[in-house]
Amino acid sequence: MTTQRRTTTTLACCTALVLALGATACGGPVATAGGGDKALNGQTITVAGVWSGTEQKNFQKVLDAFTEKTGAKTQFVSTGDNVSTVVGSKIEGGNAPDVVMVPQVGVLQQFAKKDWLEPLSRTTEKSVDTNYAPVWKEYGSVGGDFYGLYFKAAHKSTVWYSPDALDQAGVKPPKSYAQMLKSGQTVADSGLSAFSVAGEDGWTLTDWFENIYLSQAGPEKYDQLAAHKIKWTDPTVVQALTTLGKLFADKQLIAGGQKGALSTDFPGSVEKVFGPEPESAMVYEGDFVAGIAKDQFGKNPGTDLSFFPFPAVEGGEAPVVSGGDAAVVLKDGKNQKAAQKFLEYLASPEAAEVWAGAGGFLSPNKKVDPAAYGDDTSREIAKSLTDAGDSVRFDMSDQAPAAFGGTKGAGEWKILQDFLRDPSDPRATAGLLEDAAAKSYEG
Repeated sequence: MTTQRRTTTTLACCTALVLALGATACGGPVATAGGGDKALNGQTITVAGVWSGTEQKNFQKVLDAFTEKTGAKTQFVSTGDNVSTVVGSKIEGGNAPDVVMVPQVGVLQQFAKKDWLEPLSRTTEKSVDTNYAPVWKEYGSVGGDFYGLYFKAAHKSTVWYSPDALDQAGVKPPKSYAQMLKSGQTVADSGLSAFSVAGEDGWTLTDWFENIYLSQAGPEKYDQLAAHKIKWTDPTVVQALTTLGKLFADKQLIAGGQKGALSTDFPGSVEKVFGPEPESAMVYEGDFVAGIAKDQFGKNPGTDLSFFPFPAVEGGEAPVVSGGDAAVVLKDGKNQKAAQKFLEYLASPEAAEVWAGAGGFLSPNKKVDPAAYGDDTSREIAKSLTDAGDSVRFDMSDQAPAAFGGTKGAGEWKILQDFLRDPSDPRATAGLLEDAAAKSYEG
């Protein structure tokens, strides 16, 4: 999952978080880091992750709260997108960080198989068993050992829309995928295209496919395909591509048609709905869409923009596809005791509420106080994520080897871009996906 994929924007309604007093400008609950015994005075931990910009600043508030609580000093190291390469070089150089925030299930598994990771403490494990849906522990475990604590999550089953655009077209948020396309046609008839699609960024197309596939084929098939236990030529894949292809083939529904979509990157797709000169009524992507709309175009969640859950396809269940960043402890870190204490802190509702108050954050922790989130839209999305329980499924392409699921201009990204360009042969596209998947999984 790239930094762009996770996004660097926020939904913040606050401009500051006063940790020492435990108050937020949003009027949320006290999110205090007080009450610690300073047991880690004099110790320092290094935390590495992909975050930069606003995300890094907000995570620093969590680090500062941990320092206030325990006395431990912290240092954050931004790795950029290539986490595994950077961490590997630091381990080889004898300068391994103590904690890494890992943005992909596949990378976490890679670290575990290289024997880089220390299992998490029983205290952390107990917190996850109590406060998280079991699926999150499964995604953080390898070979029966629990290595990864999912601290920050993304909800990637949200369709964002302009309330004014839907009102002018006389349509309401749809309850089914077929209804969404029908409503989109009504919107197109009113003068705007229905959807802005970020085809220039292949990862957005994988997210479209994954939501359709999870709803249409069901979670069991989704898990099998994610692990390459069934082939991409399976009839369920062809069926999902056929469903997606109907949208891609309809030039009235997509802003600029296929050619326009292929020249639109993710931020541009948000601009086409919420920018100064709207071209579309809706854009599908994760909860982070709202951050871009707010920060770049001054749109306020709940008034200027809203969302509806990605609708169920052909009688299936509405999908909940997620992503997230898991905290892991490296064996070669210099301060494992403090690192384990840090993860115990991250597993607490208290730590999550620090960032929730700052915005641009969702927690899988069911005990996080909803009032900690800065606006009703964030609260609604967070509730949707935790209410989904074990039906949540992690982004499929992030579970795959990077050569297939995470490389620009190659693998799934490139094949789905070609499918957007010409969606006439879903079966042939499935064959190309299987060829690419087989090579990457064998590698």
